[in-house]
Amino acid sequence: MLRETLIAMRDLPRLKEITAILFRHGLGEFAQRLHLPRVVEKAGEWLTRQFPDTDHGLPTPVRVRLAFEELGPTFIKLGQILSTRVDMFPLEWIAEFEKLQSEVPPVPADQVPALLRSALGEAATTAFSAFDPVPIGSASIAQVHRARLQDGTPVAVKLRRPGILEKVDADLRILAYLATMIEMEFTDARRYQPCEIVNQFSRSLKRELNLATEARNMERFAVDFAGHPYVTVPKVYWDYTNAAINVQDFVDGVPATRLDRLAESGLDPVLLANRGADAVLQMILINGFFHADPHPGNVFFLSNECIAFIDFGMVGRLSHSRRDDIVDLLAALADRDEEKMMDVLIDWTGSTPVDEGRFADDIGELMFQYEHVPLKNLDITVLINDIMMLIRDHGIVLPADLAMLFKALITLEGLGRQLNPEFQLVEHITPFVRSLIMRRYHPRQLIKRGRHTLMEAVNLLADLPRDAMRFAKEVRHGKFRINLDLKRLDSFGRQLDKSANRLTMGIVTGCLIIGSSIVITVDAGPKIFGLPLFGFFGFMVAFINSLWLIWSIWRSGKEW
Repeated sequence: MLRETLIAMRDLPRLKEITAILFRHGLGEFAQRLHLPRVVEKAGEWLTRQFPDTDHGLPTPVRVRLAFEELGPTFIKLGQILSTRVDMFPLEWIAEFEKLQSEVPPVPADQVPALLRSALGEAATTAFSAFDPVPIGSASIAQVHRARLQDGTPVAVKLRRPGILEKVDADLRILAYLATMIEMEFTDARRYQPCEIVNQFSRSLKRELNLATEARNMERFAVDFAGHPYVTVPKVYWDYTNAAINVQDFVDGVPATRLDRLAESGLDPVLLANRGADAVLQMILINGFFHADPHPGNVFFLSNECIAFIDFGMVGRLSHSRRDDIVDLLAALADRDEEKMMDVLIDWTGSTPVDEGRFADDIGELMFQYEHVPLKNLDITVLINDIMMLIRDHGIVLPADLAMLFKALITLEGLGRQLNPEFQLVEHITPFVRSLIMRRYHPRQLIKRGRHTLMEAVNLLADLPRDAMRFAKEVRHGKFRINLDLKRLDSFGRQLDKSANRLTMGIVTGCLIIGSSIVITVDAGPKIFGLPLFGFFGFMVAFINSLWLIWSIWRSGKEW
């Protein structure tokens, strides 16, 4: 209750704007279910009448996408993150989220020098021998300019937009509140852990707002691909880079959005598709640190048929155990091993309860569909979508790193097909899987894992007496606790709080009536309309309180 009040007071203007946009796009019922402050909801209804909607006949995913676009940078970024959650949303939702673009009008050219001075602490002419104030690209968080260092090196200057931090902070506070309300009011949505998604999104967006973080990601990729024959990562110039600005090598090549220019540049699209696939698979399966958004706008093809990746704001990380899970899943698929595939998927469910019998039957049916499909003809995108549909049907929520991984693979195969219609991602995955499996069972690795397991067992046995003694003491002293996470109790508490408020107001109103009745019999003091002023004032306050009680009870009946 306190949190709702604070948000309503602190971010009321933005909350009114969000509510109005939701109503305008036919999402008013959603806003009402979230119990937004009544004054905000009324403002949304009024604005809807003043500016009639034009898209209520459109499918819900389209209306949500249009609302996100109008809501601005934070919600556009949220939609882009949700487009990676193929385990949560059907394909029609994913397709709409993928359409979200963060292109916005650039900062006016005459304001750029002051913005650059604020970011650098010096004038553009001091840092650069040439700087173009007209950007070559403009997005919701930053815009990119061409420039040259004093030694003539061509660079790209990524400059954070002014005022973005304050607006994003307000939106993140509101999103955290909305996620809490969704968990309480939408029973089916709780399994997707909206609060956790917003927390992860908040951390991811704050990292992306810090352009120095992106620069560190670039350096990590540069180390991973140092000496690689056909992968290039732009160099970062740290003397000019900080949280508000990122200066890096300018990539002069053919963007993957302009495949029509490959022929005139003498580049082989089939070779580029193969090299791009091998590079991304190395990021995922070998390095465990991958570009989570390898869409065509972030990939460039250079004149020597090398590939350059840009925009490292969204990255994914995979632990060694997670990479082993991926290898096991792919190996189980190749061997048509239903039990192994089910073991891996159930391990990913975490604490989510799963009907293992029905789950096993559905996996068997899935495997049967691919039983006679040669591995070289396997469509990874279709397979991933089938697995995700199975996961959604069983209410399983994937960890965020896996969701980003599967989305990256789908994006990669889509780009590969644009370059080469005969492209098959699975042909590139198979050698990596074989190599990793052979490495896993190499005698050196077996000895290493055996030693690690033995040490864990010894530590467990050594700690067992101490843990047992601690448990016994907690039970003896009455300190043994069981933590239960019951989300609906929060909603019950809110309803109890409202009831207590109404009861208190009723008691106060009754006291006012009794007290005012006594005061009005005393013929003394100032009067109004021939009645004692204080008695008349008490009756008026009691009357207003009575109206509030009636309205509150009526509204409560509508909500339930």
